[in-house]
Amino acid sequence: MDRLKQIESFVAVATKGSLTAAAQLEGVAPAVMGRRIDALEERLGVKLLVRTTRRITLTHEGSSFLESCQRLLVEIADAEAGVSAGGVKASGHLRVTAPAGFGRRHVAPLVPEFLALHQDLSLSLNLSDRVVDIVNEGFDCAVRVGDLVDSSLVSMRLADNRRLCVAAPAYLKRAGVPKHPSELARHQCLGLSSEASQSRGWAFLVDGELMHWRPVGRLDCSDGQVLHDWCVAGLGVAWRSIWEVEADIEAGRLQALLESFSAPPNGIFALVPQRKHLPLRVRLWIDFLKLNYANPDYWARAMAKDSPG
Repeated sequence: MDRLKQIESFVAVATKGSLTAAAQLEGVAPAVMGRRIDALEERLGVKLLVRTTRRITLTHEGSSFLESCQRLLVEIADAEAGVSAGGVKASGHLRVTAPAGFGRRHVAPLVPEFLALHQDLSLSLNLSDRVVDIVNEGFDCAVRVGDLVDSSLVSMRLADNRRLCVAAPAYLKRAGVPKHPSELARHQCLGLSSEASQSRGWAFLVDGELMHWRPVGRLDCSDGQVLHDWCVAGLGVAWRSIWEVEADIEAGRLQALLESFSAPPNGIFALVPQRKHLPLRVRLWIDFLKLNYANPDYWARAMAKDSPG
């Protein structure tokens, strides 16, 4: 009997929880599925499933074996897709999460092109400024911007993310232009209170050493777009990523500050639960983001879209 067919049948029965349901999926009689499971257990010399008239449950060995079998079937499907007519082909559903502001500007606009390249894929995009637990919430990939907290997740750097202080000309006319990071203590600083960003404070390079400074001011917000709007409105100084404020600086709505103290860039990352056995659809999505973000023309086009007129 075909070993692969035994494994496929075992996975179907284990995930469906029923011989009958699994048999319907394959278009065979339940007895056929039962014989395949029996043959698999006999070959392995271990009990994988406990079958009663009411239900089917996995043994401890069955649970461990199921996880390995599912990875194996994904790898086989990916290998076949890689040499199929028409080149690399992925199918299935992709669940992605990203920060709200960055996601609106630099993830969501890329989705239509990605799906046009991969007609058999569908995609759900979650935009949230909270730190989404991608393992327990069932996401395939997270896009994160900034310093990463310690995590068991695997991260892949997609691009650099430069940050700088900015303020509106009207605010600087009232409050003066800070010449050193220490002078920010007398300014109204707009803090991002989201758990996802700026957890260690604003970063500056002073006398060759990286220092972090926590902003002080009357306003903070968990929404980066609101913080950006407050800054443009002249309510204070903000520390923002260049992708968010470059168009405003070009248009004169904001002015860059303390550029000689700018810290080295942090990153824009893709996070996945594990690097091994990564589904083809996830690998293609990450490669697609890398390809776009590595292209200077992409950022130039994005800035042009953000500019008025």
